[in-house]
Amino acid sequence: MNRLSRWLQTMMNPDWYQGHERVPPYFEGWYFKLIDPTTRQKLVVIPAVFKTSDPHAFIQVMDGSTSETWYHRYSIDQFQAADDQFSIRVGDNHFTKDEIRLNIDSPEQKIQGTLKFSAHTPWPVRLSSPGIMGWYAWVPTMECYHGVVSLDHAIEGSLNWDGKVVDFSGGRGYIEKDWGQSFPSGWIWMQTNHFEQLGTSLTASIAMIPWRKTRFRGFIAGLWHQGVLYRFATYTRAKTVSLNVDESRIEWVMQGKTAGGLHRISIHAVRGEAGMLAGPTTVDMGKRVAESLTAEIAVMLIRIEGGKEVFVFEGTGRFGGLEVHNIFEELLSE
Repeated sequence: MNRLSRWLQTMMNPDWYQGHERVPPYFEGWYFKLIDPTTRQKLVVIPAVFKTSDPHAFIQVMDGSTSETWYHRYSIDQFQAADDQFSIRVGDNHFTKDEIRLNIDSPEQKIQGTLKFSAHTPWPVRLSSPGIMGWYAWVPTMECYHGVVSLDHAIEGSLNWDGKVVDFSGGRGYIEKDWGQSFPSGWIWMQTNHFEQLGTSLTASIAMIPWRKTRFRGFIAGLWHQGVLYRFATYTRAKTVSLNVDESRIEWVMQGKTAGGLHRISIHAVRGEAGMLAGPTTVDMGKRVAESLTAEIAVMLIRIEGGKEVFVFEGTGRFGGLEVHNIFEELLSE
């Protein structure tokens, strides 16, 4: 396979490691959200590599119930990634879309065990839209790229977490990733796949996107419900009708053509207690990102036909991931 063919294949598989040909500054990380069937145990595991001034690999862990976080650092040569599938290793830990095998053994934390994933709901990939970023994924100068590996899936297996065995069998999971030079200067991100109806999932984000010598407000939202993906994004020419943020909640309304018709989605998110995760800049992993795993996210989806509103879906997602970072007027402006 020649270099062009390999590049094209990698681009069409955004879950794969994208960094084989990238030069610093560069980071790439995968986000695994794991919730057991009782919903009492909520865990985020983020394996990643950072290739800038202080090259290293790491695994971040967040206990969503207590908001405690841990940063497990590894030497750069302990990071390995396949070039023809999503398969990465950080030390003795192995991650794919179908399973994770953890062997974190540090004075601060010990987690061992294997979790297997099945019945994935991937974000559709097409040549014109290779993943959640749409055609923007083909732009080589983006500051940060985003991918969704699985909107929702089942979990089987257990983890020995600091001496306590936690059975995740029957629980639900979610996987996404980011890669590029740096996280944006400001953003809102939210995700939940714990609605009353099993299999329904929401992911949504809005951020300031550098573009040539200026920047613009870009957003992506996807609601997966009853086998249909309702997509609202800058690249689909959807519009943010309103966006309001305060210390406790986010109110966001978008409208655009999706799933064969004009739709409007309204999101009301209530923040939960947040833990602090490390995020990448072009210099270091010094960006401090507050994330909650206990947000409640209410969603209403309406189809607009001939001037009339037709109800499609209404529900509240629990145990939502939510980040609100560096909000300023430009991000909120209509």
